[in-house]
Amino acid sequence: MKPRARKFRIRRRTPPATSGAASGVTGPDMRSGARSAGGGADQPGAARTGAQARIGPAGGPASPAAGRPGADARATGTDGPAPRPAPRGGQRLSAQEEGFLSPQEEIEAIKKENLTGRQLRIARREAQKHGLHPTSDLDAVRLLRKNGIDPFKRSDLLELVVSDQQPGDAPKNLPAAIRHAPPPAPQVLTEAERAREVQKVQEQIARRRRRRLALLLVRLSFFVFIPTILTGYYYFRIATPMYETHSEFVIQQADPAGGSSKLGGLLGGAGLPSIQDAITVQAYLTSRDAMMRLDREHGFKAHFQQAFIDSIQRLPPDASNEATYRLYKKRVKIGFDPTEGIVKMDVIAATPQASLEFSKALIGYAEEQVDKLTQRLREDQMKGARESYQDAEAKMLAAQKRVLKLQEKRGVLSADAEISSRMQQISAFETELRKKRLDLAQMMDNPRPNRTKVSIAQKEIARLESLIQEMRGELTSSNNSTESLASISGELKVAQADLATRQLMLSQALQQLETARIEANRQVRYLSLGVAPVPPDEPTYPKAFEDTVLAFLIFSGLYLLISLTASILREQVSA
Repeated sequence: MKPRARKFRIRRRTPPATSGAASGVTGPDMRSGARSAGGGADQPGAARTGAQARIGPAGGPASPAAGRPGADARATGTDGPAPRPAPRGGQRLSAQEEGFLSPQEEIEAIKKENLTGRQLRIARREAQKHGLHPTSDLDAVRLLRKNGIDPFKRSDLLELVVSDQQPGDAPKNLPAAIRHAPPPAPQVLTEAERAREVQKVQEQIARRRRRRLALLLVRLSFFVFIPTILTGYYYFRIATPMYETHSEFVIQQADPAGGSSKLGGLLGGAGLPSIQDAITVQAYLTSRDAMMRLDREHGFKAHFQQAFIDSIQRLPPDASNEATYRLYKKRVKIGFDPTEGIVKMDVIAATPQASLEFSKALIGYAEEQVDKLTQRLREDQMKGARESYQDAEAKMLAAQKRVLKLQEKRGVLSADAEISSRMQQISAFETELRKKRLDLAQMMDNPRPNRTKVSIAQKEIARLESLIQEMRGELTSSNNSTESLASISGELKVAQADLATRQLMLSQALQQLETARIEANRQVRYLSLGVAPVPPDEPTYPKAFEDTVLAFLIFSGLYLLISLTASILREQVSA
């Protein structure tokens, strides 16, 4: 922007009406007249007489008879002195009117002008400058006006600064007086001159516009048009065509749990486990591990290092893994739709066969990754259930062997059956013993019993009692050679109870193993291919027209941003 000069309003100074102007006499003439008349502050009468001598009734030079007594009366045709004019409030009296007033009346008239304190101080300094000796500020105003000096004139105020010193004296730290040249008179142009000036201004405006338009075109060409043309030339003539293979697959669960399926139905999409698995698979396929495996098995890096690929898209021969990974992220695009749980994969390569090969390899990697996601969980579940079942089975076999060993050792298959048999025998012997005792009692009732029969009966009774006692002893007590049937029965019962417990635990372990197997089958994930990869028969990239338009928009936006920033900075600097 061109610098602009500040505009100042210049007012034309009109000299105020002074007493000298009212009388038609200039200030210097009035001062010389006042000095010749000998007027001063200490001679008010002489000053008034001099004023009457200098100023006539009509504002012109006074007549010779004006100083004589009664001259005014004769001039007016009256017989006495002329009446004095009354002062008007707020207005300054003319020199003719002041000639008829006394000093006190003049001061009273000046009071009615309502001068400010600043004006009175200026008048007092002006009076001291001219060698007058006023008694007050109002008297200074009166004396200045008597001498034809306007105390409030602007030029006189400037003279206060420079006239306090003698002409030969040097200034003492006082500023120099500033004299403004009068403004030039306005020049009136004719119609032809005005037309020529207007035409000249229009030509300057048109020239300036053409210059700005040319500069704008140069900037646009440098920042927008030339880069866009170069970009379009690359896309249309140089860029190597690329082929894209599209595929879609979804990760499903064999038998999802009821809660997860209900939650997925409420959300209108895939279940939470499937979403997590899909995100995990997406992260794996876009990782460096997948890139390096694809390079090892299918030569991803070598494919993009071929000579027929243009230099911008081609990998250098000594490309690092980071450079290859950056290219991998551009050429393998994987997206996930959480509403449907579908993973979409686009693989770009220089040939359709390579694109198809890379796509199938990545789908295989994804399937392996899906299998690995739940493999550890399924193995942990089956491992715990299988170990529990094997332990229960081993303990059950040990308990069964213990029971069998006791049976072989004691010669008792069943302690309960053996005890029952022994009790039946003891009961039979006790019945026979009662019968023998009845027979003996019957024989003893005879007054002359047979001694032989009685003796035989007594021996049989003793023999039965001994047998019953021995049999009962075998049931409850044991000797050094044999154990009691009760201890044998107790051991067998403990072993049989342990065997029953181990059998129950084995059945529970078997049930748990089956449950774990079912749960492991539920945790199985498998990859279902929705859209199979098909190699394209036409190149997918580059999209020359769309990419060129996009480059034009990008360069235009950058130019607009830079120009706005430069304009703002220029405005701030110029302000």
